[in-house]
Amino acid sequence: MTTISKHKSRPAEIVREYGPFAGSEHIHGVTHDGRNVWAATDHGLVAFDPQSGAVTRQLNLASNAGTAFDGKHLYQIAETRIDKIDPATGKVLASIPAPGKGGDSGLAWAEGSLWVGQYRDRKIHQIDPATGAIKRTIESNRFVTGVTFVDGEMWHGTWEEEQSDIRRIDPQSGAVLERLEMPQGTGVSGLESDGADLFYAGGGGSGKVRAVRRPKRAGAGR
Repeated sequence: MTTISKHKSRPAEIVREYGPFAGSEHIHGVTHDGRNVWAATDHGLVAFDPQSGAVTRQLNLASNAGTAFDGKHLYQIAETRIDKIDPATGKVLASIPAPGKGGDSGLAWAEGSLWVGQYRDRKIHQIDPATGAIKRTIESNRFVTGVTFVDGEMWHGTWEEEQSDIRRIDPQSGAVLERLEMPQGTGVSGLESDGADLFYAGGGGSGKVRAVRRPKRAGAGR
């Protein structure tokens, strides 16, 4: 079992909430394309402007778990597969098998790979985006929800019973380095960084997406 340093745990600072979105009771996945936040909902993908909160796009696609963006395409977990999507048209360009065969949760893009959370298996798989082949696996000691990378750091969301956190881990060993503890009863169902100061965390059955402050590093200019 991984040991967590108590002094590196702190309350999460929630700075804004978005949603619920019309007709959708759940948020399943979250990503950021450099301008808009995309949320996987009960009725497809919804893009919104994080400044105004206004919905800018909707794609009627299967979207029951994690979402990712590689700089050009969206990737969306849809039951037992991962779809590669053209965000301009909503067309599914290709599909690969999801490693958890339906037990998949979070999804992220980094280092030319997809990273897929396995909720109850408490794992994160690095997979080949063209074939779905597993390259390596990182173990967690909590149920894994969202996954994201920022400035070389790996973070993932957890949700077990009524407790959730957003945690920074060592991408090699899986050791927990830091935790942002969400308020009691506030779940994390998807996770993405904006590449700067914020995480966007899906809120499960609340139907909301929450902006959470990313901790500043000593000596950082942010």
